[in-house]
Amino acid sequence: MERRDFINAKRIVIKLGTNVLRGDDGHVSLPRIFSFIEDISNLVNNGKEVIVITSGAVGLGKKRLGLDSTEGTALKQACAAIGQSKLMSIYEEGFDTYGLVAAQILLTEDDFSVRERYLSLRTTFNKLLELGAIPVINQNDTVSTVEISPRFADMQVAFSDNDKLSALVASELDADLLVILSDVNGLYNKNPKEFSDAKIIREVPEVTDEIFNMGTDASEGGRGGMRTKLEAARMVTRFGGKVLIANGKEPFIIKKIFNGEDYGTMFLPQTEVLSGKKRWIGYATNILGKITVNSGAKNALINEEKSLLPIGVMSITNEFNKGDVVSILDENSEEFARGIVNYDSKDCTKLIGAHSDDIMQILGYKNYDAIITRDNITIL
Repeated sequence: MERRDFINAKRIVIKLGTNVLRGDDGHVSLPRIFSFIEDISNLVNNGKEVIVITSGAVGLGKKRLGLDSTEGTALKQACAAIGQSKLMSIYEEGFDTYGLVAAQILLTEDDFSVRERYLSLRTTFNKLLELGAIPVINQNDTVSTVEISPRFADMQVAFSDNDKLSALVASELDADLLVILSDVNGLYNKNPKEFSDAKIIREVPEVTDEIFNMGTDASEGGRGGMRTKLEAARMVTRFGGKVLIANGKEPFIIKKIFNGEDYGTMFLPQTEVLSGKKRWIGYATNILGKITVNSGAKNALINEEKSLLPIGVMSITNEFNKGDVVSILDENSEEFARGIVNYDSKDCTKLIGAHSDDIMQILGYKNYDAIITRDNITIL
């Protein structure tokens, strides 16, 4: 795809990572933030809709307290509480210089996982963009309990870092382009820190398993890494969006990108179309419960778009309620789908391997023939 066609976007999500916002001294670099603000302001004043996903609150809090480390969840949350107001004041002051309004939005996992809250959030985002405001989003580290509560030990959360958060925002708000600014130039064919002959990949038609396995884990100080960025790219491109991963430490990188200069790795959009509800089921919810199914059921779900019937269920893991989204696993314990259950975990356990005609006799009532109906299943 030509670079000019790739950057042609009306609604843009820009994710600013922890390592991009830090200077050489390890603290938040104010000059770099203000350069981002200048470039983003120019985009907005030229008619673009821009949503900013930002890190930096913990780092600012750490600096304010004069700490050398933020080890431990409680300390990290305290630093986030202290640093978030300072971080937002920087964006407010910066965008105000260009006659623009910044709107702070702090998100936790439940803001996406609880559908009513997700729909309300989507409405708010669209209204802010309609008003010409710039939503500035961060994970609400101060109140998030997923990392510290034993109840969530087995939970697959909607997002646990700003890479996944940026992908959720981009896909659920129908953004045309997600720009992830990191401390690397893009995706390489091998780790450039270990191999001097590593070459950058300028264009990725599809995030296949081979591409995904090129990813590495997070660098020191961040929670993401190339692997989480590739997960984000896979999600957004699946729904028709475009993704660019580039080096945010390059001076005026946003301006250069939208001038059509050849920076970063482009991830091209796919053609698959899923409804908003199926996107939410597959990617925007916290997952605690798991249902393992046999090969026949897996084939029926994937290739025949059938409902999940009790006869195909092999086991139930963890407790869940009717209406929860659960993970659907195959016989090798690999997740391949997610869906909204029609019965709670206790009743599902009673129905394992049963025929649908026997549900009334087993439970004493019958709401559905299926454990999960096909309209409420998203294949991953």
